[in-house]
Order: sequence, then structure tokens, then C-alpha cells
Amino acid sequence: MSETSGTPVRRGSLRRALVAVFSTLSLAAVAATAATLPANASAPTPPSGWSQVFLDDFNGAAGTGVNTGNWQYDTGTSYPGGAPNWGTGEVETMTSSTNNVALDGNGNLLITPRRDAAGNWTSGRIETRRTDFQPPAGGTLRVESRLQMPNVTGAAAKGYWPAFWALGAPYRGNYQNWPGVGELDIMENVQGLNTEWATMHCGTNPGGPCNETSGIGGNTPCAGTTCQAGFHTYAMEWDRSTGVEQIRFYLDGVNFHTVKANQVDATTWANATNHGYFLILNVAMGGGFPGAFGGGPDSGTVPGHPMVVDYVRVLQSSGSGGGTTPPPSGNRDAYSAIQAESYDGQAGIGTESTTDTGGGRNISSIANGDYALYKGVNFGSTAARQFYGRVASGAGAGVSGLVEVRLDSRTAAPVGSFALGNTGGWQSWRTVPANMSSVTGTHDVYLTFTSGQPADFVNVNWFDFGH
Repeated sequence: MSETSGTPVRRGSLRRALVAVFSTLSLAAVAATAATLPANASAPTPPSGWSQVFLDDFNGAAGTGVNTGNWQYDTGTSYPGGAPNWGTGEVETMTSSTNNVALDGNGNLLITPRRDAAGNWTSGRIETRRTDFQPPAGGTLRVESRLQMPNVTGAAAKGYWPAFWALGAPYRGNYQNWPGVGELDIMENVQGLNTEWATMHCGTNPGGPCNETSGIGGNTPCAGTTCQAGFHTYAMEWDRSTGVEQIRFYLDGVNFHTVKANQVDATTWANATNHGYFLILNVAMGGGFPGAFGGGPDSGTVPGHPMVVDYVRVLQSSGSGGGTTPPPSGNRDAYSAIQAESYDGQAGIGTESTTDTGGGRNISSIANGDYALYKGVNFGSTAARQFYGRVASGAGAGVSGLVEVRLDSRTAAPVGSFALGNTGGWQSWRTVPANMSSVTGTHDVYLTFTSGQPADFVNVNWFDFGH
């Protein structure tokens, strides 16, 4: 959603009503009975071929907070330096108080919006400390939660906005690179309607290839018990085992919305998916999405109705039925542009909007000793002998340095490098070629940066390799 100033920040504000097309896919049988389980059910055993990489069953004493080894609290009305009102226009203040975020003693988490005598709203928002949730190369990631939406409907629910969702890892600490880094809304609901929305956000805002701020979305009603009256399982499968990478959204095991990589251009998809994600649970009050369905909250809204979360877990499959992460098998093509901001790890590097052809973002603030890591780059069986970097520099007189490629270790000897000085400005881009040692197979690629001065000396938009 974009904030009122126009800076893109988080979830789409106006979801268009979409007709859900139902079809059953993997794990349907496991999740289909979820709504009939008791409120304190444990997470089910992972199906054959899947391994569990994260679980919080929210077991603990009533009135205690969440496990801060798994979660961190978002407090106030924005990220540090981020857009006000969480970029969505919502009106509550998020707190770490157990009045808003607490275990119930029966294996559930309660996120409860409350209103004080002066009419001020508070609520809760937590996000995983881990930011590395993504599918293994050639495999699938499944993120799911069994939860009950706030059990309030009609006028009393005006302004309620519960959500279970994920943001691309590069957002953390930046807070200005939405929606390019990607957002996956696994469950959103407003106004106590018996509807769940699922959406992927990506590209540029407004408009762009992903129709922002709406995103690429779908919706469906809860069957059996309503979304508010009972527990249901909300899930997303991000699948790299298919011919075209895809992200599928499920309600109680039924796939009702799918986004495929070929629905957008390759750069947009890469920017949104070539990195990990972190997960978020929250209940907002008011904002753009409720605004599209009548607004609120107002004096008729009834506070104190929690979103009740039984568990959150993350599973992965290698695609071979083994349920373990395989060695890298080439989820990045060495011979297609690798967007520099899609790193899997980094030190000392920032990102910023680029004026280069194609838009998006570049990595910046790069000086001696900084690096960026790109996992699983597939060079194939024919040796790569060229390295190309799309770079710019506004470094001062006498300031220059090396852009280096190292394989599998940040301290390995470089297999290729080129030197760069001032190109005419930090957004004056040129593609620089360099010879490199012959490379085949799949490797983790480190871009490392070496200079004789401590000053920043280069920006990088993308890089690739050639034969």
C-alpha cells in the first residue's frame, strides 16, 4: 500500500473483487479438515516429502508474550524512518503489551485491538526474526497458519483488518523499496466479511506490471464455518519445481489463486523473488483496504475481538520427495541479468532507486570491504569466461576500486575483476566487461569490493556472465 505522500511502502489499498476459481493441489487433504480441529490443536505432522524449517505453536502460560527468539514486535505507528501509519493509513498504535499481543494458555496467540476512553486504538504486529524463507532451488516452500479471524461482523467490525503476510527481506532496514522487493499476502480480511484475500505485490507503484497498489490478487469465502466463526488454514506455496515458477494461495487446502512468473517481466519477478522473506501477523484498524469497503473504525466499532492464531509454520520440499534442502541447482542463471539488489546476504551495502533503463533499484554506498552474496548461480557445462557489470560512480578525484567475483567463499581468490573510477555520476551507468577464469557448474557468487580509500566508489545495478 502507498502512504499518503505517495511513497510506496506496503500492502495494496484497493483490492478489486475477483472471482475465485477452485482447484485442489498439494496438501489439500492435510488442510481440508483444519476448520474442525479444536482451538488448541498442535500443528499437524509434515506430509511425506516435506521438512519443517520453522514452527511456533504458541504454547505458553496465559498472559505471556510471544517467543522473542522467533518474533520481534513492531511498535508505534511506523518503522524507524518509514512512512507514517505503516504506510496504509491505519489509525492504531502497535504495542508489545500483553493487552494487545499475548498467549492464551491453550496453545494460541491472541492479537487484540483495543480502544481507550479517549477513542485511541492500540493493537499488535509481530514479524519473524528470520528473513530467509524462500524455496530451495528446484523445490517448494509452504507457509501456513491455522487461525480464526476476529469474531466480529457487521457494523461492530467496521475498520478491522487482520492479516498474515510476508515481505521481501531487503525491505527490513530500508523501508522505501516496496513493492519492488515483493510482498505475499497469504490472508487479509476487512470489515468482518466472510472473505479472505490473497495478493502478490511487486514491480512499481502506482500501476506497473503488478497493478499497484492493488497487486495481483484473488479472494474466496470460507466454507463450512465463516472466517470469523471458526479456525481455517491459510497457506501459500512458492514453487520452483515447475517449468514456470509460481506462487499458489490456499484456503483449507483449496488453491484459489495462483501467480506465475510469466505474468510479469523477468526483472520484476527476479526483484521480488531472488531473496528470502519474513512473516508478519497483525490486526490493523482502518486504512486504505477497509476504506474500500466502507471505512472505519467509528463509534459503532466494538474493540476487543482478537485474531486467534493456533500455529505458524514453514515447510519445504526439495522436489524429489526427500524433504531436505538439496545443494544449489541453479535458481539463478549466470547468463541472464542478476539484479544486484536481489542479494542473499551483504555487508555495508544499501539500495536506492535507479534511473537506469528498466528502473527498479541498484545497490549503493559501496566501499572497500563491502560485499554482496548471490546463491545458486548456474554457469552450466560450457565455461563462462566473461564477467559484465552494470555500474556507475560519482566518486571524487583519485577514488577508485575493484569490482571482484569470488566463488563459494568471500575470502576465495577472485576469478575476475575490473577497476572503476568516476563515470560522471552515481546514476551515470555503463556496462564494463572483464575477462575471468573459466567457470562451470553451480556456485554461490560473491561480489566483493576493494579500494585503497575508505570512500564509496561504485554503484551496481546488475551483473551477468558470458562465454
